[in-house]
Amino acid sequence: MTQLSPTPSHTVGPFYGYALPFPGGGDLAPAGHPDAITVHGRVHDGAGAPVPDALVELWQAGPDGSLSGAPGSMRRDPVTGGFAGRNGVDFTGFGRIATDADGHWTARTLRPGAPAAPYISVCVHARGLLHHLYTRLYFPEDVQRGATDPLLAALDPARRETLVATAEPQPGTYRFDIRLQGEGETVFLEFR
Repeated sequence: MTQLSPTPSHTVGPFYGYALPFPGGGDLAPAGHPDAITVHGRVHDGAGAPVPDALVELWQAGPDGSLSGAPGSMRRDPVTGGFAGRNGVDFTGFGRIATDADGHWTARTLRPGAPAAPYISVCVHARGLLHHLYTRLYFPEDVQRGATDPLLAALDPARRETLVATAEPQPGTYRFDIRLQGEGETVFLEFR
């Protein structure tokens, strides 16, 4: 009997670093936009070690609260068929960032607008996960001023903290670490 090698459908990643990330994937805000902010963090496994092959996707409303987003994240060069990059003008509301060797990711975006507590939807793909995980990133200023959100209101304070980014000393910079399991595990959402 011939022994066959397993195919990707029989194994669990990491396969994310090959085809899914794209140049400029973390640049949701147009270059030089005066209202751009930076969000960054690390993805950690249950033991606290960085996950060097995770993929973080961001989905968010625009500064006006609209969810329409603009196309342009995956533009192709009509001559070569290669990746031409974002158009550099429109805010798309979508980003996809591969973590580096230390599990770190960075995105430049605009603060989402919303009538209640604005947030950025976060999707994490990582080794050992059969299904990606969903969570949210809230901004500390909104939580501190008492912005209402049903999800935040339903969580005890210790769990709620895992969804709130930390403002850093540099203005317009926020840190949001994602813990996949264990002590301080990030709150993940289940969609049915």
